[in-house]
Amino acid sequence: MAKKLLLIDVDCGVDDAQGLMMALAAPNVELLGITCCHGNTTLENVCKNVLRVLHICDSPEIPVFKGASRPLLGECIHASDYHGKDGLGDVPDPDSPGLDVVQKEHAVIAMLRIANEHPGQVTLVATGPLTNLALAVNMDPTFPQKIKSLFIMGGNMESRGNTTVCGEFNFACDPEAAYIVLNVFDCPTYIATWEFTCHNKVSWAFHDEWIQQETRKAEFMRKISAHSAKYTERCNDKPGHMWTAGFVSCDSYAVAAAIDESFVTEAIECGVSVELSGTLTRGMMVLDPTGKLQKKRKAFVMNKCDLEKFQGLMMLALN
Repeated sequence: MAKKLLLIDVDCGVDDAQGLMMALAAPNVELLGITCCHGNTTLENVCKNVLRVLHICDSPEIPVFKGASRPLLGECIHASDYHGKDGLGDVPDPDSPGLDVVQKEHAVIAMLRIANEHPGQVTLVATGPLTNLALAVNMDPTFPQKIKSLFIMGGNMESRGNTTVCGEFNFACDPEAAYIVLNVFDCPTYIATWEFTCHNKVSWAFHDEWIQQETRKAEFMRKISAHSAKYTERCNDKPGHMWTAGFVSCDSYAVAAAIDESFVTEAIECGVSVELSGTLTRGMMVLDPTGKLQKKRKAFVMNKCDLEKFQGLMMLALN
């Protein structure tokens, strides 16, 4: 059976690393490349972090491409409180590869080229701000038609924000890019929202078993996730932090859905968009279950999933 062709766009923080390791370990996946975008940390750190993940997974042959360093409008926001200033827990790694191995080709150009080389075959997974994707479709409006499907981690379905009052981090980082992607991309689109990942979290007991495996990958994960684990513990008693009751690896849900279609057991099929102007709601994803937006192409907003399969994919990632 032919392998699934994946192209993953990341702002490599801790959960991006977890998702990448999941994809790299999946026997049914061929990872064509990894494109990098601003987000959890600076673009340079994102590239370094991807190279670190590939190094620990013995996959230096996967090409890495440097993309957008800032949103389409406005200033960059980062998530150093959770991910650390460098995006991977501020753990020094003297053996990490240098940036000289990053491809010279820009990430957006690479996206377009890879889609043209494999028309209708590439599954695109986006686990960070959608700036690279928006730039790609602006350069080539036919780009979405050449993609087999798009899996996004981002947005929200209950107006619950984790960065602003109503804004999830990836969409809040670049609301205009999210708006372009959700309103212009006409390939099948699947969205793992912030609330979806929180409602489908796994237990801390599983997390502890997961990172205590006696492998180099598990040791790497223990080091890079210690900072975020401490941050989560500090947030445990704060109101509204529903994600702290269990382990939430947000980006891994989008990757799991791309790897195994049966992972998602229930989804809301409806039109979606992004609010750009609201004082309190800028960056909020809007669901249109009653069809008032009159969108021809609906998105599949994930609602429920098979957590047993998810845990299996997570365990395999650190084997």
